[in-house]
Amino acid sequence: MAAVKLEKEVWSSRFAFLMASVGFAVGLGNIWRFPYVAGENGGGAFVVVYLICVLVIGVPVLMAELLIGRRGQSSPPIAVTNIAKENGKSERWKSVGGLGLLAAYTIEIIYSVIVGWVLWYLFKAVTTGFDGVDATIANANFEGMLRDSSIMITATFIGLAITGSVIYAGVQSGIEKAVRFMMPLLFLLLIGLATYNYFTASFYEAMSWLFTPDFSKIDGNTLLAAIGQAFFSIGVAMGGMMAYGAYLPRSVSIGRSAFIIVSADTVVAILAGLVIFPAVFKYGLDPAAGAGLIFKTLPVAFAQMPNGHLFSTLFFLMLAVAGITSMVGLIESVTAWVEEKFTISRQLSAVLVVGSLSLLSLVSIFSYNIWADWSLAGNNFNDLMDFFSNQLLLPLGGLLIAVFAGWVMNREGSRTELSALGEGVYLLWRFLIRFVVPPVVALILITGLLG
Repeated sequence: MAAVKLEKEVWSSRFAFLMASVGFAVGLGNIWRFPYVAGENGGGAFVVVYLICVLVIGVPVLMAELLIGRRGQSSPPIAVTNIAKENGKSERWKSVGGLGLLAAYTIEIIYSVIVGWVLWYLFKAVTTGFDGVDATIANANFEGMLRDSSIMITATFIGLAITGSVIYAGVQSGIEKAVRFMMPLLFLLLIGLATYNYFTASFYEAMSWLFTPDFSKIDGNTLLAAIGQAFFSIGVAMGGMMAYGAYLPRSVSIGRSAFIIVSADTVVAILAGLVIFPAVFKYGLDPAAGAGLIFKTLPVAFAQMPNGHLFSTLFFLMLAVAGITSMVGLIESVTAWVEEKFTISRQLSAVLVVGSLSLLSLVSIFSYNIWADWSLAGNNFNDLMDFFSNQLLLPLGGLLIAVFAGWVMNREGSRTELSALGEGVYLLWRFLIRFVVPPVVALILITGLLG
């Protein structure tokens, strides 16, 4: 069936667009990974390098993805096709948008399961709390959840149902209403929890670990880590920003919006570090525990801290909000494409996409228990999906977005979409997207494949 361009909703305000975009960019991995990577790679020195990478790599790619979405006025593959035709180029460039959709869909299969873990721990925090939990009990609780497929199926399906209901309702009635409530709530929770930690002695130890510059740790690996964090934490090359760009009125400045999105994303990551790491240092926990820090390590801290029941409830509520808003962005891009490609209603498209993800999430869930012994070259299903999406699809998609925006689109088209920029700033963006971003992202792609 031929693709068609349907009448699209638009964001009712710049605020709604920014809240949706920040919500998509801020995810679970960003909340725990940025503070840990910063602390292990020079603290304040890494933050400086990271911010430079964000401005030089992250912002230009984010602007490119938003302008492609707005210029093409459709879901990612169709938007790219429209622009390619406008510039007399091959329709095969639609793969630029297609890779983003494939990345989003693949990531969502395993991400929805992890959000399910957060919802289960939120339920535990509300109902029983973590009183009396030590390291042995916390580990047993987490492993027990992984073995119990019924718990994970229920929690995962609840997360997908919440996300699906938001997308089902549409851009203004669904996504906007959700993020107008959820994103201010996320910021309030972060600020409240960080303020609570301010009055603990370990707050200053966490501040020192995160922000004291140690330039002796800055080397090639640190630079690569900063580039990777800058590129992946913003949420580019997943189709979501391109889909959100398609709903963006032309009165809204893409350049200014991109800067605000990246700034808010970075502030959230830093606040998250001030929420998590004071407890880590106070109770002698391992700051390098990764995802286990959330589900195995912090419950031990909640059991020991005053008002631990309340703190744990607010903490997992914060994580749940971050997880759901990211899921909305991931699923929206795929839903918009199915709606346009097959000329069906948004409601039916949402049901089909969320329904298929629910079925495929079972494979991810069972890989933790009844199919745990299955592997390919020593990697289970979740490992393979993570490598496929994060090490291959995201950098390849980002590379092609930069090439498409910088070399395929003519100057007139990109200049029109970035008309709010001064000529000097526009020329700087065009230089970065053409000559700086492609080789750097190619380096990330090659390093990831070799690694």
